[in-house]
Amino acid sequence: MSKEIIYTDKAPQAIGTYSQAVKAGSTVYMSGQIPLVPETMEMVEGDMGVQIRRVFDNLQAVAQAAGGDLKDIAKLNIFLTDLSHFPTVNEIMAEYFQQPYPARAAIGVASLPKGAAVEMDAVMELG
Repeated sequence: MSKEIIYTDKAPQAIGTYSQAVKAGSTVYMSGQIPLVPETMEMVEGDMGVQIRRVFDNLQAVAQAAGGDLKDIAKLNIFLTDLSHFPTVNEIMAEYFQQPYPARAAIGVASLPKGAAVEMDAVMELG
């Protein structure tokens, strides 16, 4: 099975030794996205809601570059430095996703790259 590297300038560039996403067959493995603004590579300014929306927008840009959309995500992992923001994630996720929702995990972590408060990665299946 061949691998295809997915890249878009509508999402932040990789800040390490990884690709934005890798497509293997009909499955797309999307790397973690933090609330970076693609054009500036700086963290978005604003409250937690603004940061979460930026992460979903970044994921959506990568999904579209791979030929899919957020609705094609089968598994979503959410990493938060403060799990008290979990209700905010749920509220905002409902703006981006409709049923049937993807499988999901929410994980509390000590820290994230660039001091981010939220990061998400995903696995997408293209039918």
